[in-house]
Amino acid sequence: MRRLDGKAAVVTGAGRGIGRAIAELLAAEGAAVVVNDLGAEVDGRGSQASVADEVVAAIGAKGGRAVASYENVADFQAAERIVGTAVREFGAIDVLVNNAGILRDRMLFNMTEEEWDAVIAVHLKGTFNCTRHAAVHMRQQRRGRIVSISSTSGVYGNSGQANYGAAKDGIAGLTRVASRDLGRYGITVNAVCPGALTRMSQTVPQDVRRTRAERGLETGFAERGFPLRNFGPENVAPWVVYLATDAARNVNGQTFLVMAGLVALLGYPAPVRTIQKDGRWTPEEIATVFPHTLGMDLVNPAPPEAAR
Repeated sequence: MRRLDGKAAVVTGAGRGIGRAIAELLAAEGAAVVVNDLGAEVDGRGSQASVADEVVAAIGAKGGRAVASYENVADFQAAERIVGTAVREFGAIDVLVNNAGILRDRMLFNMTEEEWDAVIAVHLKGTFNCTRHAAVHMRQQRRGRIVSISSTSGVYGNSGQANYGAAKDGIAGLTRVASRDLGRYGITVNAVCPGALTRMSQTVPQDVRRTRAERGLETGFAERGFPLRNFGPENVAPWVVYLATDAARNVNGQTFLVMAGLVALLGYPAPVRTIQKDGRWTPEEIATVFPHTLGMDLVNPAPPEAAR
């Protein structure tokens, strides 16, 4: 049974890794796919049309339908053209997967404005751009599935990724809002935080991984008890494709952690502990009460080191 026969999908950043796996599985399930990829390096520089072309050829070789798009999601008008390609070539846009992304990792005190802006532009603005343009068509159609790729770096935090983490947590927030704006029109909007061995994940230096692990900041794979062989990007794709089908018509506004064989529903932010009094707290009262109530058992993820 092909669950997406007659549907049209756009996958951004579909030339490699998770995006490619999603595009190929969507096609295998019957969707016609716009394979969008600028063909840039991990840091977003350069372009290479052959990256998207190769995926289109691979889908075609298996009897699927696909066309390439080389547009940059960070450009508002270009994003409109990406969505327009699906409408022009396939008559509609039923599925949008916001996957395109770059990395410019740097410790916060060394990060440049350009490094911040570049990552925010591709991840957060790019997700908004494509979602906004797809929403116009989906609202008219009164149907649609939008899945955006967030990250554990955003929802949990990774050192050296202030730009990336802020963008990815922003995508989770955008997902929650967009689901409320669009749900009444038969459109669902969800987010996925993937764990996979990809070109991007392999750029993190080993010493950085070690430091994160020592400080309890590493949200990686080994400590979750999964053998690394299970962490190919193809293990993320089935959940994204499920969210694109009619079977998930009532799954809306949610964020999922997906890695290897694990899928976890991440909860909305909720109070863990509370303190309350009639009237206004004073700083002195808070200093007295906090350590034994709200602050009980709190762990500093990066405690100060002794000056050298």
